[in-house]
Amino acid sequence: QVQLVESGGGLVQAGGSLRLSCASSGRTFGTYVVGWFRQAPGKEREFVARISRSGGSTYYADSVKGRFTISRDNAKNTVSLQMSSLKPEDTAVYYCVADPTGRFGTSASLYPYWGQGTQVTVSS
Repeated sequence: QVQLVESGGGLVQAGGSLRLSCASSGRTFGTYVVGWFRQAPGKEREFVARISRSGGSTYYADSVKGRFTISRDNAKNTVSLQMSSLKPEDTAVYYCVADPTGRFGTSASLYPYWGQGTQVTVSS
């Protein structure tokens, strides 16, 4: 069983930056594809970014490309999401996710492990 705990959310003005972190309890963290999803009020969960097991390959949603950067530290069992040039439409609960099978997809159904989420609010 993999436990994921997010941190770093908060309130920021438009144009500002935040860094989200996710810590995993799994001893095999380096074998998982990990990523981030988000869910805004009244909307479905949306893929944000993912990173390969080694960290050598990343993929982003078009809505965040060029503004967000995902990274991981397998030695520390952590994955981070650096968010810059934030917009009010980035307001959502952000979830850290993990897939031990290594599938490199964007569908929420591919990720069996989810954190509890952290709120990000961007004011205009």
